[in-house]
Amino acid sequence: MVPLLEVANLRVTLPTARGPVEALRGVSFALDRGQTLGLIGESGSGKSLTALSLMGLLPEGARVSGSIGFAGQELTALDDEAMCRLRGRRIGMVFQEPMSALNPLQTVGAQIVEAMHQHRELSRAAAHEEAWRLLERVQMPQARARLEAYPHQLSGGQRQRVVIAIALANSPDLLIADEPTTALDATIQREVLDLIADLVQISGMGLLLISHDLGVMADRVQRLAVMYGGTVVEQGPTPQVFARLAHPYTQGLFAARPRLGGRGAVRDAGARLVTIPGRVPDLFDLQQRLKGCPFADRCDRVIDACHVAPPAAVQVGPAHEARCLRIAA
Repeated sequence: MVPLLEVANLRVTLPTARGPVEALRGVSFALDRGQTLGLIGESGSGKSLTALSLMGLLPEGARVSGSIGFAGQELTALDDEAMCRLRGRRIGMVFQEPMSALNPLQTVGAQIVEAMHQHRELSRAAAHEEAWRLLERVQMPQARARLEAYPHQLSGGQRQRVVIAIALANSPDLLIADEPTTALDATIQREVLDLIADLVQISGMGLLLISHDLGVMADRVQRLAVMYGGTVVEQGPTPQVFARLAHPYTQGLFAARPRLGGRGAVRDAGARLVTIPGRVPDLFDLQQRLKGCPFADRCDRVIDACHVAPPAAVQVGPAHEARCLRIAA
């Protein structure tokens, strides 16, 4: 059976003022229809760029190699016109900042209708009714009245529901949610994530959820891919990854999460959180300095061989792999 989405050795080189830089370095993962996959990592690890690559929304001058297979179709071979027919119709995306994604000069109803007009022939009345049903589907209060509202007249949670409605307007096979709850408070975050989970379950679409929150991933996705330095350093079924945090970077992310109460929790108000030494390297510096593991400069288990060549994937468990020379140590 062909996976809904199969990414193999994806490499993306971006033009910069300092010269070309390889921003994605051999990203590989797969997602089946009805399955949920999470991409996690610090800012700058390549998560959002991976999503933009899938959507064909890379900056001008970007060079792409490797494969992006979608329902048996190779996306890297499609021209702009073909991608436009696919984007928004079979692949929908929820962006992390709704105020940037929405047009402040148009009502939310007009923006939902526009998403449908791009791919379907509907009368104005039929499109308006469908937009109303979509807002009801995403549990928007006073859905019909909200069609005439402008983005600035809605709360952050309501704007995010509009963005989700637009992404779902044409019943896509794949939904990409890029940090969909970043600007929302904890209660609204849970509501939005519950909404996305319900919609995915009902429709049977595949979900690619991007986040930096391990707690979200533990509860929301079946498979987990950990990204660092433009590549996937560990991936597998979420319960297996959490049961054995194989890569030192995954271990660092897990140790750095804030915890209240329970075993290993930080209870003292003045206690410091565990941190990963250093910071995510600039991609240009990473390309110039490191030939081996991208995490080598921050890893407390590094050996000379880590700097020589990128580590191969090591099988940790059933469908669970990590790229580290020290896993068996």
